[in-house]
Amino acid sequence: MKTKKKVDLTKLGPDELLKYEVAAELGFFDQVMKNGWQSLTAKETGRIGGLVAKKKRMRDKDKN
Repeated sequence: MKTKKKVDLTKLGPDELLKYEVAAELGFFDQVMKNGWQSLTAKETGRIGGLVAKKKRMRDKDKN
C-alpha cells in the first residue's frame, strides 16, 4: 500500500499554491489534504481548474 506524502505548502510554487487556495475557497481543501486530488470528482476538479485559469488571467492582466 502506498503511503501518502505530506504536502509542504510553504515549498509550493505560485501556480501550485493557487490550486490549493482555490480548493480551500470551494471547501475541498481538507478532503484534498486527507485523501489527495484523486478523491475529487471530475466536476469538482473542473471547477477548481476553471477558477485557477480565471485567476491566472486576472493576475497576468494586472501585471500588464
